[in-house]
Amino acid sequence: MASASTSSVEKGYIYDVFISFRGKDLRTSFVDHLYHALRKSGIIVFKDDKDIEVGQKIGDELPKAIKDSKFHIVIFSKRYADSYWCLNEFVEILEICQNPEEGTFFPIFYHVKPSEVREQKGPVEKAFAKHSENEAAGRWRAAMAEAATLEGWELDKTGDGHEVQFIEKIVQAISQKPYFANFSINENLVGMMTRVEKLLLSLQVGFDDVRMIGITGLGGVGKTTLASVVFNRIANQFDVKSFVQNVRERSKDPKGLQDMQQRLLTSMFGDQSIDVPSDFEGRSMMQRRMPSIKVLIVLDDVNDSKQLEALAEPSWFRPGSRIIITSRDRQVLVAHGVQSHNIHDVGTLSDEDAIRLLSRYAFKTECPAEGYEELSKKVVKYAAGLPLTIKTLSSSLHGCPVQEWEDGITRLETVPWGDTLKILKISYDALEEDQKEIFLHVACLLKDERKKRAIRILESLGFRAKFGLGVLEKKSLITLRDVTHRCDDCDCDYDDDKKLDMHDHIEEMGMHIVRNLHPVEPQQHKLLWIRDEIEDIIEKDMGTEAIKGIKLLETDLPPAKILHSLRKMSRLCFLQVGWILYYEKSQSYSRRVYEYFTSKYHLPNSLQFLHWKRYPFRYLPKTFHGDKLVEMEMPSSHIHQLWKGGEKKVLPKLRLLDLTGSKLETFDSAGMTPNLEKLVLRGCEKLVEVNISDECLYVKKLDLSNCTALEKVTISNECQNLDKLELGGCISLRELQLHGECPSRLESLYLSDTKLRSLKLGLAANLEVLSVEQCEDLEELVMPVECQKLTALTLCGIKKLRSFNPGRIWKI
Repeated sequence: MASASTSSVEKGYIYDVFISFRGKDLRTSFVDHLYHALRKSGIIVFKDDKDIEVGQKIGDELPKAIKDSKFHIVIFSKRYADSYWCLNEFVEILEICQNPEEGTFFPIFYHVKPSEVREQKGPVEKAFAKHSENEAAGRWRAAMAEAATLEGWELDKTGDGHEVQFIEKIVQAISQKPYFANFSINENLVGMMTRVEKLLLSLQVGFDDVRMIGITGLGGVGKTTLASVVFNRIANQFDVKSFVQNVRERSKDPKGLQDMQQRLLTSMFGDQSIDVPSDFEGRSMMQRRMPSIKVLIVLDDVNDSKQLEALAEPSWFRPGSRIIITSRDRQVLVAHGVQSHNIHDVGTLSDEDAIRLLSRYAFKTECPAEGYEELSKKVVKYAAGLPLTIKTLSSSLHGCPVQEWEDGITRLETVPWGDTLKILKISYDALEEDQKEIFLHVACLLKDERKKRAIRILESLGFRAKFGLGVLEKKSLITLRDVTHRCDDCDCDYDDDKKLDMHDHIEEMGMHIVRNLHPVEPQQHKLLWIRDEIEDIIEKDMGTEAIKGIKLLETDLPPAKILHSLRKMSRLCFLQVGWILYYEKSQSYSRRVYEYFTSKYHLPNSLQFLHWKRYPFRYLPKTFHGDKLVEMEMPSSHIHQLWKGGEKKVLPKLRLLDLTGSKLETFDSAGMTPNLEKLVLRGCEKLVEVNISDECLYVKKLDLSNCTALEKVTISNECQNLDKLELGGCISLRELQLHGECPSRLESLYLSDTKLRSLKLGLAANLEVLSVEQCEDLEELVMPVECQKLTALTLCGIKKLRSFNPGRIWKI
C-alpha cells in the first residue's frame, strides 16, 4: 500500500479513518486490534478514547475530527444503540458522508446482522428500547435503517467469524481505495505514525490562534521528513503555504535572510514583483502583509533565533496560521517563545522499525531477504536507529551479494560512514571552541560518566562544564539517562541519578574528529582511549607533548613502565588508569620494584585530573609536585603516605582527594591542601589519625566512614563550611575534636558504631541528620540550642548515656 503520509494532500484531511464504537464493549478488544492494524499499514486513525456518560452531547473535538477524516467506520455491536453518544456521533458521520467528496462511510456489523440494524430487531431493538421517548429517536432509527443498506463488513460471514481474518480484510479493503493510489513515499513513514499523530494533535488545525510547533533531534533522525509529511497532510486547509528548506545553510549568505523573506512573500502572494531591499525592511513588509491570510509555513533546519526573528514573528500572522520549525537546537525554539509542550523530540527508530526501513531500501520488501537476516541485524546495530544512516547504508547495499555485505560491515567497524558523518558534524561545527572541547572529552573519555562527576572532571580541566553540557544537550549532541546505583570507585552523590550518553554515531563522529588530524600517528592525538594504541605508545616510549588526555581502563603493562612513559607527556591534563592485570598477578610488585624504578617514576606536573585505580606504589613520585592538580582519585591503592618520608608538598588547586580503601596511615592537611573541598578516605583500614587544619576554609565534606583503625579526628574551628561528616563504622574512634564550636553549616553527622564517650555539638543550627546508633560507650550528648532543621535522630543501641541535652528539637 502507498503511504498515508501524503494521502490527504488532495482534500486536506488530517485523518484517514475515524472509528465510531461503543467503548465499554470493544475498546480493549476488537477496536484496539483494528486500530493497530490500520496504523501498521500507514493509515492515520482517529479513535476517541473517552468514556462519555449517558446524556452528554458531542463536544467540539469529535465533530471536527469527523469532518477531518476521509473514511468513517461505524462498528454496530449489540449495545451500540443504547448509547446517546454513539447515536449522535453516528448521525454526524452520516450527514458528512452524504457528500462523497467530504467523506466515505463503512458500517461493520459485529455479531449483529444488517437486518437487525436496519429494522432495529433482536439485540439492537433491546438496546434501542431505552430511547423510545427521546425526540431524536426517529432521526436515529432512520439513520440506522439507511446505514444498513450501505457497503460494509459482517463479522459472522467473513473468515468464519475469526476476528484476525476479518480485520485483515477490512485493512486491505481500506488501503486499496483510490484515495491512496497516487502516493509513493511509504518508506518515509516507517516508525513515524505516532509522531505524525502527536504533531497533528499539537497543531490543532482549525483553532483560531497562531501556533508555533518545534521539531528537534539529531541530524539525520527524520525531522525534515516528519515536517514534510505533516505539511502535505494539512496544506490545503490554509490560504497559502510555504516550505522553506535549509534555513541554516541559506542564512550563511550575506543576503540569505533577505532572500528567504522575498521568496516567502512572492510565493504566498503570487507577486513576482515584490522586492525586499534588506532583511530589516523585509520584516516590516511581512508584518504588514501576513495578517491578511491564514498561512502554513515550515522553516526547516533553523539554528539561530535571528532567523526566526526575520521570518516568523508570531504577531505577524492571522489567527489560524501555523508555523512548524525544525532545529537541532531546542534552545533556539524556546528563546523564540515556542512552548515546551509544543516542542517534539524525534527519537531514533526501534530495532523492528529499523529492519523494516532497511528492508524497503535494500530489498524492496518489508523484511530482509533469505540469507541476509543476520547481516541486516548487524547493519541496523551499527546504524543505532538513525534513519539517515539506515537509508544510506541499505541503498548502497541494494542488489549486492552476501560477501559484499560482509565486507561493507567490516569496513563500518573501523571507518565512519561519510555522508552521515558530514551531516552530524554540522552541529559540532556550530559550537564555540570550548564547547567543542567539552564535546570531544565526552565522546572520547566521559561517556557513561555520571553527570555531576563529569561536571567536576571538566571543571578540573578548566571548562565551563554546566553551561557547555547544557548547550550540547539542547543541540541533541548528548542525552542524559537515568541511573539508580552508586559507583564503587568514585565519590558520587546518591542523588546523582543521570549519566552522560550520546548516540553511537555522534560518539563515533567525536572520535573521528580527534583521530582524523593524524590518522596513522596516535601519539599525536590529543586524547587517547584505545587500549592497543595507548599500550603501543607506552611500550615504545613514544609519548609526546600533543597528548592531553589518556583513558586506559584495563592493561597488563607494568605500572612502573606506564609511569616511566609519562615523562614525555609534559602537557598531559587528564589521566585515568583502571584495572592493571600485571599487578593482580603479583601482589608484592610495588614493594619489590619501587626502589629500582624510583629514578624513572614520573607523573606530569601538568595533571589536573588523576584517577588511578589500585595504584600499586606506596607513594606518589618524588618528582611530582601537583601544582595544577584539581582532583585526585586513587581508590583501593597501596598508598601509605602521599610522599615518601612524610614529605609535604602544597597542592594549591586540589579540591577533591579520594583515597578510598587505600593503605594510608595518617592524614594531616596542614601546609598541603588549602583549597580542599572534599576528602574521601572511606574504608582505609590502616588509617589511625586525621587532622583537618585551620587553612582548610573551603572543606565541605569529610567521608572517613568504615576506617576501622581510626582513633582520632581533629577538625579546626576555621572549617565552618563543613556540611557533611561521615564517621560511621569507625569502631576504634574514641576522640572527635571539634576545636571551638561545631561547624555552623553542618547538616549531616554520622557517628554510628564508634567508641565516642562524649559529643557536644554546640551551635550546629543547620543540623538535619544525626546518627549515633550503636555508640555503646556514649555517656554524654549535648545538642545545639535549637534544632529547627533536624529531621532524623538515631539513638538506638546506646546503653551508657547518662546526660542527654536535646536543646529544642522542633521536628524529628
